[in-house]
Amino acid sequence: MERNDFASFIEAFRDKIAVLFTERNDENRMGITRGLPPYVLRQVLEDDPLKVYIPKEYGGRGGKIHEMLTLMEASSYQSLPLALMLGINGGLFLQPVANYALDEAKSNVFKRFIEQKNLGGLMITEPDFGSEALKMQTVFSKSDNRYSISGTKHWAGLTGWADFWLMTAREKSNSGELGRDIGFFIHDTNNGGIDVEEYYNNLGLYMIPYGRNRVNISVPSGYRLQPKTTGISMMLDLLYRSRLQFPGMATGFLHRLLDEAINHCKTRFVGGVSLFNYDQVKERLANLQSYFTSSSAMSSYIAENIHSGEDISRFDILANSVKPVVTDYMQEAAQSFLQLVGAKGYRLDHLAGRSLVDSRPFQIFEGSNDILYQQVTESVFKLMRKSKINNLYDFFKSYVHTHKAVDYFKDLFNFEVDHKMAQRNLVQLGRTIGRLITMNLTIDLGSKGFNTDMISNSLKVLQNE
Repeated sequence: MERNDFASFIEAFRDKIAVLFTERNDENRMGITRGLPPYVLRQVLEDDPLKVYIPKEYGGRGGKIHEMLTLMEASSYQSLPLALMLGINGGLFLQPVANYALDEAKSNVFKRFIEQKNLGGLMITEPDFGSEALKMQTVFSKSDNRYSISGTKHWAGLTGWADFWLMTAREKSNSGELGRDIGFFIHDTNNGGIDVEEYYNNLGLYMIPYGRNRVNISVPSGYRLQPKTTGISMMLDLLYRSRLQFPGMATGFLHRLLDEAINHCKTRFVGGVSLFNYDQVKERLANLQSYFTSSSAMSSYIAENIHSGEDISRFDILANSVKPVVTDYMQEAAQSFLQLVGAKGYRLDHLAGRSLVDSRPFQIFEGSNDILYQQVTESVFKLMRKSKINNLYDFFKSYVHTHKAVDYFKDLFNFEVDHKMAQRNLVQLGRTIGRLITMNLTIDLGSKGFNTDMISNSLKVLQNE
């Protein structure tokens, strides 16, 4: 699909969801109701937004990253849970199917998504194995032309709703031992075998159902994803690809909070003076603007440099930096917005309060931010050893994602690294590296003609961080 055609589509989609969430319904009332009214979901899917994740040869728009990010941005401006719902379908189900499934499975799945408006999700997490996903206890075995899969999964978005699940499991040998690799299987819920044992009362994201599922399914051999190397590498590719699309959701969400905060501060008077004129308020607004600019910089880079079908399992430093930094910004922005709005925002039926609980889990799922920051540091150390560089500044000066920003902090990074530093220091250094990479991306965005005042403000905030 040509860019102009997509521009027309996304403009119409923005208008439709704005009407759905603000005119035909009260978004604040919808925000405190579990699930989503069926007619709203039908209206959202009516114009096939999920086609952006489907290859052209199967009737889709071609799986262009910039279109996926734009869809996420448009959706999250109106509703963060709606954007996540579309992101689960696209990033965690349709993209892996497009990249790794056999034609037999692709044809069926994509046809049902387009013609029947089906939904799909991903099941990885288990009650005893969240961050330790590689130790999952869900097992599979093969007999004739089918795989039998059994276990327990939880916290899968769209629990009880999805028409298809991408199920993960480890192979069980005849001796009962579990293999180290991970298998991915496409399960059609029409075939049964997934029982929801409990629906969770999730703290936020009321629109999306979560729960605990008992799994006992049978999947045709043609519905197993085919990794290019190993299942673990395929899982990393899947997760990194998804993490790199978080800035799409974040940019729309941050844009909405910035717009709402500015409007509130201009119309709210305290002591006869507009909130907008208070110095502390200006600082909060400057931070909100910085978060939006940095998220936009991430989206711009990813749209231009990450391609559909490309194996990105080695993009660990970028993916593991972008996701925690931008989700930290989402939560910090929500905290600031609530602080500016005050007591009337401390309600689930107000955007400020809802944003706080809706954005919080983004720091946890698809990799806890503390763990990802540690992994960023460890990945940098690994590259330094490989390059035989021990001075952090020297490494950052030569590294593609930091070389433009590191001179702002030469004194800070000019030291020999201790590869055996304590875990808390690994996390803290990873947090710093993530913001250095963000600054580098923001400088890149500035060179493309983005608003110079916003770039300058963002660089100033990043330096202070």
